[in-house]
Amino acid sequence: MSLVILDFGSQYTQLIARRIRQMGYYAEILPYNAKPSGNIKGIILSGSPFSVYEKNAPKPDNSIYELNVPILGICYGMQLVAEKFEGKVAWAQKREYGYAKIYIDKQDDLFFNIKNENIVWMSHADRIDKLPEGFETISHTQNSPYAAIRNLDKKIWAIQFHPEVSHTQNGNIILENFVSRICGIKKDWNMSDFLEKAIYDIKQEVKDNKVLCAISGGVDSSVLVVLLNKAIGDNVIPVFINNGLLRQNEEVSVQKAFEKLGIKINYIDASELFLTRLKNVKDPEQKRKIIGHTFIDVFRDFVLKLGDIEYLAQGTLYPDVIESVSVKGPSDVIKSHHNVGGLPKDLKFKLIEPFRFLFKDEVRQLAKQLNLDDSFVNRHPFPGPGLAIRIIGEVTKQKLEILRQADDIIVEEIKKSGFYDKVWQAFGVLLDLKSVGVMGDKRTYDYTIVLRVVESLDGMTANWTYLPYDVLNGISTRIINEVSHVNRVVLDISNKPPATIEWE
Repeated sequence: MSLVILDFGSQYTQLIARRIRQMGYYAEILPYNAKPSGNIKGIILSGSPFSVYEKNAPKPDNSIYELNVPILGICYGMQLVAEKFEGKVAWAQKREYGYAKIYIDKQDDLFFNIKNENIVWMSHADRIDKLPEGFETISHTQNSPYAAIRNLDKKIWAIQFHPEVSHTQNGNIILENFVSRICGIKKDWNMSDFLEKAIYDIKQEVKDNKVLCAISGGVDSSVLVVLLNKAIGDNVIPVFINNGLLRQNEEVSVQKAFEKLGIKINYIDASELFLTRLKNVKDPEQKRKIIGHTFIDVFRDFVLKLGDIEYLAQGTLYPDVIESVSVKGPSDVIKSHHNVGGLPKDLKFKLIEPFRFLFKDEVRQLAKQLNLDDSFVNRHPFPGPGLAIRIIGEVTKQKLEILRQADDIIVEEIKKSGFYDKVWQAFGVLLDLKSVGVMGDKRTYDYTIVLRVVESLDGMTANWTYLPYDVLNGISTRIINEVSHVNRVVLDISNKPPATIEWE
């Protein structure tokens, strides 16, 4: 363990780890109140939705200040440092959220090779009104005299902005300066080493037992099956459940893809069961939970036919964990994921989740290490609950058919335009409303499709993509002309945050 990130509940916490890992340094996230030990060379205190003066505000264990290793506080982490050393933190009369310009006042290793003025991303309602004794300011904004502070004797740095988000200019340089120049950590993290360790760990854990693994057709589960096959061979039992919520011809294309890899897939058509249980359900959280529970029920029935199966493997990713429930800190729940949060007590599987603390781009790197085809590596993310959370309101067979056709056109046109490999996701959403239109001189009253195309590095932050008018026009024209019961196509131009990528 080289660098520890203490999680105080910020939705950006995992981004800190991702940025640092991408640079080639190992970073691990621990709960905010953990007592780090071992080979620790630096600590980062994350942001938080709390204010330090709130009654139940999370605070780190005081032992972190006795380790004599560099500490970097980010946003809330900065306020923790100020409060700990008897500075004054108060509510800011002018809240800073969004872009701001910082001015560097003093040379420091944290800002090595960075120009004096930089655009950064702020997200805070509190500010430091009085510096703790022994600290000095090294950067300011027009609204705050303490955009960055330090105490060289205590090896503590703190910044009010978020260097981990892509909106911050030179944010990666600031993080690498802290990790490399200040903490002295060497580059030792890559997917080749991770692959070797993952295979070893799986072999040691599983031994000669069987492992059940669900396949969705997406990159995560596909890479997981290939990894398990490499580690334990035929002892992995891949199961592809058709939940009726798949994309156009998905059930056929997935099976053919694994046939080419020489991996036999157990195919189960449970579409009628899923759709029956989703009947009259409109709430997105209820949809997700029904789908998750139904997956478990189908697995349970399949296992009873097979006999004793001890392990279940899942392609759970870090963002799934963070957005579902705070397993490492007091993060706010945004939405639940069908494969996160534990299994029912009567289902006695032991979980295998090799990717639980990996990001999507790291899984894609892993896919390349496993020599998987580009069709696996570059495929856009697809949610576990499938099209159910891209249909606003009740899920019906008719709505699914409408959305499948529209989504297929979107993907086809995005690929044709050359944008598919340039964007994070491109898909359609079917709204639960109808509007008046005119087609062939006749009045129509039909559905609306939302076009959602975003650019992102990891799925935790995202910007909507500027598509040429001819591409937008081609998608809209084809959908309205070729898909029955659609007379309107609209474009979603929301970023994440404040919106999420998926609509539900």
